[in-house]
Amino acid sequence: MAYWLVKSEPSVWSWDQQVAKGAKGEAWTGVRNYTARQNLVNMKKGDKAFFYHSNEGKEIVGIAEIIKEAYPDPTDKTEKFVCVDIKADKPLKTPVTMAAIKADKKLADMALVKYSRLSVQPVTAEEWKLVCKMGGMSSS
Repeated sequence: MAYWLVKSEPSVWSWDQQVAKGAKGEAWTGVRNYTARQNLVNMKKGDKAFFYHSNEGKEIVGIAEIIKEAYPDPTDKTEKFVCVDIKADKPLKTPVTMAAIKADKKLADMALVKYSRLSVQPVTAEEWKLVCKMGGMSSS
């Protein structure tokens, strides 16, 4: 299993909206960056992703699961970009803020810190464990 982080502004698509979609999940559309696109292509069914509220909140609020692998993004008129379907898995007991991540030297190389504008990014197994622990969760 691989780990990821997906970002959304809560005013556009929030964790609560994701949770409301239930087991059928929702297409993660609107990605228009080639690095983020490649990350979507690399996602496999069953992979887990942190759900990060960007701009407002700036914190990881939950864990989502990839339930459908990359397919053409129906919102993309150029037909160059893809989306995946994700479903909410579980909320973090305690949201993990960007400030808390930046304050931990072990997370200095995390994509969230180094490539803060990237909307879909990989997370290493070590980073996953550490952030889950910070959020009051087991990493499984």
